[in-house]
Amino acid sequence: MASKQSEQLANLYKGWTAALAANPEMPLDEVRAMFDHWGDVTAEPGGLDYIETDAGGVPALWAVPKGCAQDRVLLCSHGGGYVAGSMFSHRKLFGHVAKAVGCRALIVHYGRAPENIHPGPVDDMTNAYRWLLDQGIAPSHIALTGDSAGGALAITTILRARERGLQLPAATLPLSPWVDMDATGGTFDSNRERDTLGSREIIRGMAATFLGENGDRRDPLVNPTHGELRGLPPVYIQVGGHEALLDDSRALAEALRRADVEVKIDVYPEMQHTFQFLGGTAPEADEAIGQLAAWVRPKLGLG
Repeated sequence: MASKQSEQLANLYKGWTAALAANPEMPLDEVRAMFDHWGDVTAEPGGLDYIETDAGGVPALWAVPKGCAQDRVLLCSHGGGYVAGSMFSHRKLFGHVAKAVGCRALIVHYGRAPENIHPGPVDDMTNAYRWLLDQGIAPSHIALTGDSAGGALAITTILRARERGLQLPAATLPLSPWVDMDATGGTFDSNRERDTLGSREIIRGMAATFLGENGDRRDPLVNPTHGELRGLPPVYIQVGGHEALLDDSRALAEALRRADVEVKIDVYPEMQHTFQFLGGTAPEADEAIGQLAAWVRPKLGLG
């Protein structure tokens, strides 16, 4: 049974859904302002410093836990349907993960649509990854992570890096990744009454904004299940059992297995989309973040 504390995220999403239903033509700046409150349900991790930086021409925010390994880095891509969310809305979430792992996190504020349509976000993330390499961080000491749209970027950034001839990171940890722009997953129907945020209408609207007029929904840098995944580093996917996007995670995991990529997927019963936002607030999120850290630390050589 889901904890009482986990209801905070469901209630936040209900408020967003109601606001969007009441104002279907809500201006983008208002949508973004609403999503900026995503981190309101996240407890302050404490014991971290936040430092703004320029990561190869892309704004970014370092989350640096006290006493952490300086030469290991989580490269983080925020969610928000490619149109909202920011390094600030996600700083506490990724701060919790960095603190649990014991390394720095670089939270990238990639350009959002419609100002920066596909492939802009994946190119921004890849530029930030190249910047880390140029700073002397070994690829074997970097892991990617991201939630929702950022969860897709946690895979597509690696595909783009490979296209550019860059050495690949040690691992990647997508959280509730959104990969199917057409929203064909059966869990949009089976979880319709359980998911308090996701709907086909919202997903397809964000996809149209992100892709622009001529975007290809089957582009592997949009939906990596259509790409060549063989040779990718190990992948650990976490997703909530009540998510409309649950089948996106399952489809991605299956595509990775077919490509002989090491993949682990954990479905957390009764949890909402990107429930890790409840870090420090709900036990399910703390357990999940602990599992992320336990899995990735050996991949980064942290024991």
